[in-house]
Amino acid sequence: MSGKYILDSEENREFLKSMTENLIQFGRRFPSSEGASYYLGDDGTPLTGRYRETWITCRMAHVYSIGHMLGYAHCGELAGCALKGLNGILHDKKNGGWYAGVASDGSIVPGKQCYAHAFVILAATSALLAEREGAKELLEEALAFYDKYFWDEKEGLACDAWNTELTVQDGYRGINANMHTVEAFLAVADATGDLRYRERAGRIIGRVLTWASLNEDRIPEHFTRDWKPDLDCNKDRPDDPFKPYGATPGHGTEWARLVLQWAAGSTDGREQKQYIDAAAGLYNRAISDAWNADGAQGIVYTTDWEGKPVIHDRMHWTLAEAINSSAVLYRITKDKKYFDDYAVFMKYLDEKVIDHINGSWFHQLGKDNNLLGTVWPGKPDLYHAFQATLIPYMPVDVSVAASVCYQWKGGKNATYGQGSKRV
Repeated sequence: MSGKYILDSEENREFLKSMTENLIQFGRRFPSSEGASYYLGDDGTPLTGRYRETWITCRMAHVYSIGHMLGYAHCGELAGCALKGLNGILHDKKNGGWYAGVASDGSIVPGKQCYAHAFVILAATSALLAEREGAKELLEEALAFYDKYFWDEKEGLACDAWNTELTVQDGYRGINANMHTVEAFLAVADATGDLRYRERAGRIIGRVLTWASLNEDRIPEHFTRDWKPDLDCNKDRPDDPFKPYGATPGHGTEWARLVLQWAAGSTDGREQKQYIDAAAGLYNRAISDAWNADGAQGIVYTTDWEGKPVIHDRMHWTLAEAINSSAVLYRITKDKKYFDDYAVFMKYLDEKVIDHINGSWFHQLGKDNNLLGTVWPGKPDLYHAFQATLIPYMPVDVSVAASVCYQWKGGKNATYGQGSKRV
């Protein structure tokens, strides 16, 4: 096994650093004149005919805010471009909140999505840490709007969607939006010290782990209005692009990392071990079900409730989260299994998923690792891949932007981690 795949080797550090730089360079053409992010094609060319979506714009604000703190040239300006879009064309000044996106003709993409609003919070938090103009006001507005329309204090969970005018709430409930809510809430707690958001993240995590425990560590994705798991949702059309049937192993690994981050910063002793064991269960179930599940390398996109593959496509983000979680689990448990998993994932990344010609990562591969574009044509954003170049060497209990901010400001004068137990 090449040294560049081995965690804690100098070669691996350099490999990840080179990917960080490649991704930052690849995405630089994302801003439209109004600031909203274009969807990027195979070589980073903006696909101007596609929607400019809020969630992609937020991800670019997040990435380039971090890039600014890492010291890469012009990243601060690019983060500012994304913030311009969030404060401008994507912002619903009449009804409040943020549109799902805008079309190429300037018309709005209808609806108000919890998923997108969680990313507005994440983007604003990262921009705040990077000292970008307007970030504080954006974060305050995003949190106030989210608290009013998406957070359900009684349930300790978030609803999924409203119509544009905020008069009709969708009856669907989804766990994906709640997962990114956990990420955003932990980022807020780390950056501002407001422990309400760490507590809320813990409430969501508790519900998710309970549901997973009832399904052999496979996490239900879809729910009814009263939060009853709908395990047969879209069984008749399992490749639905927004609500696929079955379990999503990539989310199992992603949840594992978030559970570990929350537990390491919020719990001690026996309670912490309980969450570490639960996170390991999610990760191990996901990898057991999905890695090499059909005779070829890669993580299958979905499985049924017995762990049998349903959609065999390999999405780049599932590999990114497997890399992150294997590294974090090794940091916490020192179990060599996770150390070895990380090296296997790194090798597969290098050989199959990195586009060594045009840059970035291929976003969707088929069963035989051939390039596909049925769900993710092109390479729309950088978020998952970019974070996977950083998380393996960051503190396990702190959000990505907050950890970079700590280094950027020289340690003792940093603001990161005020919502974490370790600071």
